[in-house]
Amino acid sequence: MKLLLIEDEKDIAVFVKKGLESELFSVDVAHDGNEGERLARMNDYDALIVDYNLPFKNGIEICQSLRNLGKTYPIIMLTAEKEMKNKLDAFSSGVNDYVTKPFAIEELVARIRALLRNTPESTSIILKHKDLEVDLKNYIAKRSNKNLNLRKKELALLEYFLRNPGAILTRSMILEHVWDTNADPFTNTVDVHIRLLRNKINATGKEKMIDTIRGIGYRL
Repeated sequence: MKLLLIEDEKDIAVFVKKGLESELFSVDVAHDGNEGERLARMNDYDALIVDYNLPFKNGIEICQSLRNLGKTYPIIMLTAEKEMKNKLDAFSSGVNDYVTKPFAIEELVARIRALLRNTPESTSIILKHKDLEVDLKNYIAKRSNKNLNLRKKELALLEYFLRNPGAILTRSMILEHVWDTNADPFTNTVDVHIRLLRNKINATGKEKMIDTIRGIGYRL
């Protein structure tokens, strides 16, 4: 799942990004309101985490602008502002949840997953397709009830396929949802990771689960 974090305090941004990436999320980071809104307009995110006070444009203005554009993904306001008026302003602007600093990364992760479970494409922490399943809470992938030894990026890649069974996913779509914006779009990193994932999930000798659609991408 791809997240955007808009946070001007760089130490906090590094802390949150590392914590979320350890939970299989792919995270882009912006350090001011203008850059954050630009990324939110350009890219397809599953959720946003936005600080209240930001340079150039604050979190309230960003949320209002994105909601006016028809963006419906969950937004969490992450802030030191604890006054009731600030909370009410945030919810009025389209924010779905409000987390005050200081906070535990475990709480933030729990709130993100709770919001994502309320979206149609994210109904469960356990995702299944035929005899293949992933437990996102415990980082366990299984096929025919046998554990698969997947690395975290392979788990994140498999999660994206399981959330889109039967859909043709282009390399650019996969790169956008599973890697952050620092990934080089001209490398073969997507193909390499899919080859490694495919080898592991097909090792039991069952039917092949990931098809290559020549010239386009891949399909589960």
